[in-house]
Amino acid sequence: MIEATLGISFLHKLWVILDAWDKYFFLQINVFWTTPLLDDIFPWYRDATTWYPLYIFLLLFIAMNYGWKGIPWIIGLIITISISDQLSSNLIKNYFLRPRPCSDVFIQQYARLLINSCPVNFSFTSSHATNHFAAAMYIFLTLKPVFKKWNYLFFIWAATICYGQVYVGVHYPIDVIGGALIGCFIGLASAGLFNRRFGLPSLIEPTTI
Repeated sequence: MIEATLGISFLHKLWVILDAWDKYFFLQINVFWTTPLLDDIFPWYRDATTWYPLYIFLLLFIAMNYGWKGIPWIIGLIITISISDQLSSNLIKNYFLRPRPCSDVFIQQYARLLINSCPVNFSFTSSHATNHFAAAMYIFLTLKPVFKKWNYLFFIWAATICYGQVYVGVHYPIDVIGGALIGCFIGLASAGLFNRRFGLPSLIEPTTI
């Protein structure tokens, strides 16, 4: 009983320290490490609708290069994002019930909200981070032979969107870090399953003699 109490006390003290640092870095990113240019860029950059052309490009790329053989890849990507979104939005958020910085009574006095309204759901984990890193990991592991070194750009893309979530005032750094880690795990699992069960054929045609 005493050991359990000490364990809970230690975890509580650890969270108090992490939470303090989390809020410190949130304010640094949201209030101090800012420029008018980024104030204009990040509100639309972090929005999912901004990236519709990228999603369409990927779907067309798969369809044009793999035809019907690319259908399992498309289904795999949809399932990956669906699982990550449901896990983050409906399970983890509703378990931890962490208020967003823009709805926190203390933090909102100092924070800048750069979008029209503060989202009504909870903060941990960031669904943007979970979904984008799940997609980035899935794409990275399934299309690595195609995009080669450029494949790493998908992680940079996901990371900058996560940073934008903190910058505009709707998430803390721990929210996006936690979401990124969970998303990577989901993408790793789904890509591993896809590569074992299906996989994509090589785009390099064999030479004939």
